[in-house]
Amino acid sequence: MKVMSAKAMAELEAQAFQQGYREEDFMEKAGQGIARVTHEFVQQHQLTPQIWLLCGKGNNGGDAFVAGCYLLEQGYLVTAIQPEALERCSELCQQNGYRFLNQGGKILAQIDRFSSGVILDGLFGTGFRGQLNPPYDALVQAADQSGLPILAIDIPSGLNGSTGQIERDVIQATMTIFLELPKMGFFLKDGWNVVGKLQPVHFGLPASFVDQAQASFELLTLPKVASLLPVIKRNRHKYQAGYVVGLAGSPSMPGAALLSSLAAFRGGSGMVKLLYPKGMEAELSASPYELIKIPYMYDQSQEVSQLMQKAGATFVGPGLGHSAQTQQLLHEVIPNLTKPCVLDADALTLYAQQAFVLPPQAILTPHMGEMQTLLHSSDKLNLNLELLYTCQQYAETHHVTLILKGAPTFIFHPQCPIYVNPTGDPGMATAGSGDVLTGLLASLLAQGLSCHDAALLGVYLHGLAGELAAQERGISVGMMASDLIAHFAKTYRFLQMLKNDTNDNDNNDKRLSGQKIKKSFLST
Repeated sequence: MKVMSAKAMAELEAQAFQQGYREEDFMEKAGQGIARVTHEFVQQHQLTPQIWLLCGKGNNGGDAFVAGCYLLEQGYLVTAIQPEALERCSELCQQNGYRFLNQGGKILAQIDRFSSGVILDGLFGTGFRGQLNPPYDALVQAADQSGLPILAIDIPSGLNGSTGQIERDVIQATMTIFLELPKMGFFLKDGWNVVGKLQPVHFGLPASFVDQAQASFELLTLPKVASLLPVIKRNRHKYQAGYVVGLAGSPSMPGAALLSSLAAFRGGSGMVKLLYPKGMEAELSASPYELIKIPYMYDQSQEVSQLMQKAGATFVGPGLGHSAQTQQLLHEVIPNLTKPCVLDADALTLYAQQAFVLPPQAILTPHMGEMQTLLHSSDKLNLNLELLYTCQQYAETHHVTLILKGAPTFIFHPQCPIYVNPTGDPGMATAGSGDVLTGLLASLLAQGLSCHDAALLGVYLHGLAGELAAQERGISVGMMASDLIAHFAKTYRFLQMLKNDTNDNDNNDKRLSGQKIKKSFLST
């Protein structure tokens, strides 16, 4: 799904108007969709059927009024708070504001407190810039402090739709109901902190306009990643199921290597071997029974190379350390490696310090700090469009798949669109999460996926496992990396359900189908 700047989205709508599509029709369909999503949210969370509309004077307020009209028809108690008089609002906002009043809705100029129910934020749309001024700043503060769920229409008020910049006050959305396409600002700078869950509503923009539009980057979707699931053959043996060899671990740092190895198993591989520096036997004694552990001496680079060449895919780096011996080993082993390889953690640091020839199929998985090291930048990196283009250029120049880990995570591959992943949970900010991703990626490579496909599927699956783990625990606090691995089976089952459903319903809207399955699955 394409991700657009606010300006590009406005241009798409303007093109549609020039060809005879009507703005009021778009608003009507948008409001109807917003009301549907709001109703489903209320039912899912068993909330009081009371809606508070925050209405600005532009068309975002008009969208809110239309949604309010549909919710009134369904028996909701709907109250709008609109600081500006209707006479000073846009034409469509006025028109639908009076329609809302005629259907029994109530409009207040201000409010002291919100009681029960749900808040629908329709103050400002994607054209917003700068900071919220009175009286809107106080209204946003009251909404954020109410403790009620807030559903933002198209974008949380106070967020810059193109840059992700937040000057001061902003709606802290529980969910953002974006109209037609997600906006770039959701994923840059501080945008990801305030958009909550993302839910699309289509308002009738012709598909031909969307197809021709130039996107800033792409949002990973459920049908996209489900289509990438490896095919399982009934008569396969363990090596065909996926043979992974890891070069990882060092004295006093066994955990990262073990997490990656276990993730490779739970990611679907039938055989996983771990190469480790001799002398770590006691530290690795708690490893899974199924893991084959092979010690090496630093002067045995040829033997290490031979073992790695036998694998379907490899991973290098977790807990490896930064010693000169390790640096020398990588320079002797990695350039001779022809099998797909995931380089993470210490391997990235060593590569940045003294580059070696990378395998022809390589996935690099830096977090922001490691990316700064790879770029040899003295300045702390900021998540903006310039950084994304820099990372894409890095992938092109080095002929690698690059995964910039974070919240959200971005995927870069030569001659391909930039992808952003919408899954994940704050509890995943814990030691070892990246090591788990490394093992999962190696497993997907060993099962025959290309580097790009493995990155797309692996990142999405990893994030979804985090969501499921947090949901099961009831809270994000206290999550551990091993919790992610424990939820791989459920994420695979979910994606397989979706793949089967979309195969059976090729003529349906797959995006909508995926959203429905996800809601049903996550509620069980």
